[in-house]
Amino acid sequence: MKNKIELEKPEAPKTSLSFFRKIAKRIVLPLALMVGGYVGFAAIDKDDDHLFEISKNMEIFGNLFQQLNKLYVDEPKPGALMKTGIDAMLASLDPYTDYITAEEIEDYRYQTSGEYGGIGAQVRQIGDHIVISQPYEGFAAQKAGLKAGDIILEIDGKDCTGKTYQEMGKLLKGIPKTSVKIKIGREGELKPLDFTIVRDEVKVKNVPYFALLENKVGYIKLTGFMENAANEVREALVSLKQQGATSIILDERENPGGLLREAVGIVNLFVDKGQMVVAMRGRVKDWDKQYKTEATPVDTQIPVVVMVNAWSASASEIVAGALQDLDRAVIVGQRSFGKGLVQQTLPLAYGSLFKVTVAKYYTPSGRCVQSIDYSHRNADGTIDRFADSLITSFKTKNGRTVWDGLGVIPDMEVHARTYSVLTDTLMAKSLLFHYATKYAQKNPSIDKSDKFRLTDAEYDDFVAWVKTQDYTYVSREEKDLVNFKKHALKNGTFANSNGEFDALMKKVQAGKADDFTEFKTEIKVLLESEIASRYYYEAGRVAASLKDDPDLKQATDILKDVKGWKNILTTIVVKEKPKQRADLERKGE
Repeated sequence: MKNKIELEKPEAPKTSLSFFRKIAKRIVLPLALMVGGYVGFAAIDKDDDHLFEISKNMEIFGNLFQQLNKLYVDEPKPGALMKTGIDAMLASLDPYTDYITAEEIEDYRYQTSGEYGGIGAQVRQIGDHIVISQPYEGFAAQKAGLKAGDIILEIDGKDCTGKTYQEMGKLLKGIPKTSVKIKIGREGELKPLDFTIVRDEVKVKNVPYFALLENKVGYIKLTGFMENAANEVREALVSLKQQGATSIILDERENPGGLLREAVGIVNLFVDKGQMVVAMRGRVKDWDKQYKTEATPVDTQIPVVVMVNAWSASASEIVAGALQDLDRAVIVGQRSFGKGLVQQTLPLAYGSLFKVTVAKYYTPSGRCVQSIDYSHRNADGTIDRFADSLITSFKTKNGRTVWDGLGVIPDMEVHARTYSVLTDTLMAKSLLFHYATKYAQKNPSIDKSDKFRLTDAEYDDFVAWVKTQDYTYVSREEKDLVNFKKHALKNGTFANSNGEFDALMKKVQAGKADDFTEFKTEIKVLLESEIASRYYYEAGRVAASLKDDPDLKQATDILKDVKGWKNILTTIVVKEKPKQRADLERKGE
């Protein structure tokens, strides 16, 4: 792909300093403003020394690129070389500054808007095959009869064995109203099935599920901040209030963020018009902006709990952080990801785009939740979180203490749910997924997803089936024993103990047979959720997953007592200064 006109010239460009000064002073109007996603471009006035460095290095790079393409022993691919160079350069900054080729525009469009042209289905890679993991309800794949678990064998006559997820996406996506022929293999069918599917304009929901729970608690699952997210939350909120909801839980767990304006709009549903929600500040003063609520709220009094976890990021953190700073909602769960950076996109030549980090954002108290310091790299290339000495306190509207540099720390922290090695293995090997496919083939219908439960006999059938599959795993106890032996041998204290060690290891391994009983509850919830998605799609998956949910239990317990909810938001508690998460290894992501 041709990225820059200058690189098409036969000679290396000899660009003048005045030209770069003009480029540096140019301001291109912003495009779609995003957080965690994509936000236009404003170049910066630089002194002459800096401009000279730009000019000098552009000339060196152009000269090198020209000579490499002319002299290298094998004929290079200029487009691939340039893409590698650009990617490596941007990788030295942060993970969010990115070059988007014309071929990647469809994926970019999906990430920003939730819309794309395609069959309307999620796919996953299992071994050498791409498998339908879930059709989107109401779109072409589901209407044509594709089901979760279907193995894609061919697309338009092309063998799909060994294709990557990205390669399959290019084959399945396309202009709406165009058709695609798909050959699939299905559980219970002896021969492949052929489908001709007319592509849709697919729009993925930001709110796949909302419901009225016990004690008149309204629950809203928010999975993204793509276009229309605020309106979807508004519709859910209004509907729940009409059903009698007297409190609201907004579930932002695993929500990676998206459009900034949608985050502001969601906060606006719960706070008065004219309230500052988030401020942006960058190296260029043009980025110093404040975003305030502009619409009439839906309800400024209804008790609200926002649930977050370690993968709630960016726009999710704006909503949680703003509602916490304004003492409008109690935050429950685990410390959020800690992404306080803002990106902007600008067009480049030949249909490509440049997404660049231009600012940090700040919640109403003045804090920035960014937890990783991308401006400083260690000698080995790793990146650290901000030092504890740099963490600063800020005050909420009612005077409660919050901290910057740490993501959003919940008002009520709940230990993150962890799974046994057995359960992790069943998920990693897609055994829950495969059994759900078998179950759906045998059972034409099930109870509503929030009521659906596997019987003990059905769970036993699942266990019997798993034992015919490859699900080998090493338990934590086995790992501990192996480590013990390793250290004992190193220290010379293992002499004459080999027999006892082997006997103990055999007992531990024999005890693994009881794991299906010991971890039955967690396995069942995950299996029921997977099965429910076969009948009720994403909404069913979410509804079934809420069973035995410690975060949800904490949230609903808080909302049972309105006075207690208010006390959390008004009581000033002296807390020890928090530290960066010890459970996160130093890494550059």
